[in-house]
Amino acid sequence: MTARPTRQDRFSFGLWTVGWRANDPFGDPTREPLDAVEAVHRLAELGAWGVTFHDDDLVPFGSADTERDRRIARFRSALEGAGMVVPMVTTNLFGHPVFKDGGLTSNDRSVRRFALRKVMRNMDLAAELGARTYVLWGGREGSETDAAKDVLAALDRYAEGIDTLAQYVLDQGYDLRLALEPKPNEPRGDILLPTIGHALAFIARLEHGELVGVNPEVGHEQMAGLNFVHGVGQALWTGKLFHIDLNGQRGPRYDQDMIFGHGDLLSAFFLVDLLESGGYDGPRHFDYKPLRTEGIEGVWQSAAANMRSYLLLRERAAAFRADPEVREAKRDAGLDELSRPTLAAGESVADLRTDRTAYEEFDAEAAAARGYGFVTLSQLALEHLIGARG
Repeated sequence: MTARPTRQDRFSFGLWTVGWRANDPFGDPTREPLDAVEAVHRLAELGAWGVTFHDDDLVPFGSADTERDRRIARFRSALEGAGMVVPMVTTNLFGHPVFKDGGLTSNDRSVRRFALRKVMRNMDLAAELGARTYVLWGGREGSETDAAKDVLAALDRYAEGIDTLAQYVLDQGYDLRLALEPKPNEPRGDILLPTIGHALAFIARLEHGELVGVNPEVGHEQMAGLNFVHGVGQALWTGKLFHIDLNGQRGPRYDQDMIFGHGDLLSAFFLVDLLESGGYDGPRHFDYKPLRTEGIEGVWQSAAANMRSYLLLRERAAAFRADPEVREAKRDAGLDELSRPTLAAGESVADLRTDRTAYEEFDAEAAAARGYGFVTLSQLALEHLIGARG
């Protein structure tokens, strides 16, 4: 494959990804700080379309207004010069010690109010830069012990916080949607809204739920031992997949943030197939960490690797869907029939209740003897994935 990423692929990266200095709980940073302007230009050279950021990625916490204005002006100039966009912005409510018990669900009411104002200020900047999505990751919204948090009250405050921010968007007339980012644990022992399903159920209770969706991340859902493709499918089904974070993960460990595809490769294949065929038209955003062993050139190699992995998987997924043998295997497996409504057009519940072929005359033993051929389909997918078929 020789194709390079283009702006039409809508690939984006967070400043915190390529800018990660590679510090961890057991070791100091192995790379020097990366200037945001350099990140913009290098990502553009690699074929990326967009750059995202937390407020503190661009402007260090506690900076004076003059310094904030200077940094934003430099960043804006770099975006214009490189032809890059800012599709998403988020707020850091987890780094500073003030958020050690959370931002929107802290037991300290003054911290909750400070968190809301911090987000609102960065929403203003997001709107100025043309962002369409505002992600809210509740990394500190949780606890290490059940004794520390009244869960019902915490969910009340969480909902109040999200609805307050949604109301701010409406009051300001911003073209922004909010996206919750689920994660089961780390940095807290347990985090509220740990999975896609939890987040969707929470959104259904919000006053302004129409403005709120999800930003699922590969590694976060797999940390919980769940099927990410199924979760993303449900988010698409509910119309709530506002944004997505792509990376790699090897099962229920710590959050590994590997290059996309450098984990569960089959899952990544089916994820790309779903995104490309399921109607998702948003950014393909990479939320990963370059390996701690790498210097700055390794950082850019890893950024390029994320995009190349996606393009390769997209090519393989398209070939899989176009393969006549795959199409036949899908028909044999009943995938075409699954798209057919169980009740016929115009059929009522009463009609079903009196249809003897549906129950009294149904041959359960004959139906049970049917083989679905899923092994054939799965093997065909594997062979396309590894390039064993045309």
